[in-house]
Amino acid sequence: MFIVLLKYVKPLNEIDALLPDHINYLEDQYAKSKFIFSGRRNPRTGGVILVNTDSEKELRAILQKDPFYIHKVAEYETIEFTPTKFDPQFTCFIEKN
Repeated sequence: MFIVLLKYVKPLNEIDALLPDHINYLEDQYAKSKFIFSGRRNPRTGGVILVNTDSEKELRAILQKDPFYIHKVAEYETIEFTPTKFDPQFTCFIEKN
């Protein structure tokens, strides 16, 4: 899994103009079961996404489809981790069929 930290590098009016496309992108990744959660950072300087993949190559391919990435309005920091303890409600994200 990966935690992705987005940091806005452009003014919020540029972010807001891309927000509808970014939301569509997020919804697509949720439909593919790649995103577990996402949201704004507080204060509003970027966002956070928990990504359900064990491949850095796949992660890069996913992130390159984000309108924020395409239009270079955000920088991305990725943190790979292996979940070793988790609430049983999250088993479906951890155990591969």
